[in-house]
Amino acid sequence: MAEPWWRTGPQDVHRLEDRISSLYVERCHIDRDDNAIVLVNKARVVHVPAAYLAVLLIGPGSRITHPAITLLADSATSVCWVGEQGVRLYASGIGAARGSQLQLRQAWLVTRPRERVAVARRMYDMRFSGEDTTGLTLQQLRGREGTRIRRLYAHHSQRTGVPWTKRDYKPGDAFAAGDDVNRLLSAANSALYSISHAVITGIGANPALGFVHTGSALSFVLDVADLYKAEFTIPLAFDLTAKGLTAERDARTALRDAVAHSTLLSRMVSDIKSLLSPDGAELLDEDLKGLWGEGDTIVSGGRNWGDPFAEDRHLNVIPPQTGAEDSPGQEVHS
Repeated sequence: MAEPWWRTGPQDVHRLEDRISSLYVERCHIDRDDNAIVLVNKARVVHVPAAYLAVLLIGPGSRITHPAITLLADSATSVCWVGEQGVRLYASGIGAARGSQLQLRQAWLVTRPRERVAVARRMYDMRFSGEDTTGLTLQQLRGREGTRIRRLYAHHSQRTGVPWTKRDYKPGDAFAAGDDVNRLLSAANSALYSISHAVITGIGANPALGFVHTGSALSFVLDVADLYKAEFTIPLAFDLTAKGLTAERDARTALRDAVAHSTLLSRMVSDIKSLLSPDGAELLDEDLKGLWGEGDTIVSGGRNWGDPFAEDRHLNVIPPQTGAEDSPGQEVHS
């Protein structure tokens, strides 16, 4: 059987949770030097080991060579093309996953109302941390979450002395809206979405199949990112504002350091797998290279399933003749 078009398997690359979460680059030339990608701009040249990156975020004004993309793909590093300041995702490449088992499990859960509600409830349980949500409807859970977030904003405002009125967000230009703390929240959340997207695609889940959010190509990304905003991006935005660090880059680098210090990548991997497979069943990330055999069976692909000894049967359709001896209809021979 022919090998798949990618050249690496899960055993050949660094574990996702052991990698640097993300690297954002803009206005530079991206090339390859052996097993490193090279970032070149007017100020300096930087070498980055490709295998240690979870995701490379490529911003405006950048260009990348074919050898660099080949290396990143072979290192199972996700590549995302984003807008300025990383606030919009335009396109992305394949991550480390090689199988479809986790996506099939996710699709099964999201298309069955009872199982979908159960996953959504587990998500809210993670976010409420110790609160009893037993018996609450999804509407009640959403209301409880809204109240909790408002209290959280008020708590961090009082803790840092940063004034807070309301969440202000401008779709499509997140960093331009609101006061300093709002703009830092938007910038930090955008970086968190990129990291969540890299983890989701890296382990073989589907970023579009959300359980709480729906209707977006990134619904599951929003679901996963919401699990960590109260712990990471909200306090970070207030802390940075209190220190006068109000640039978008301040939010992105501060979140990067917090993600590395708390080993959030490994937590995300564990949390997503526990959400989709709470019984602990291991869903192998393996390219089965198969064909659906109906039911739960898989048959091997890459082969001709026709019987080489079967009689070659076909139909010959003979159109009506045009002369006086024409038959009234067409004749079919087998």
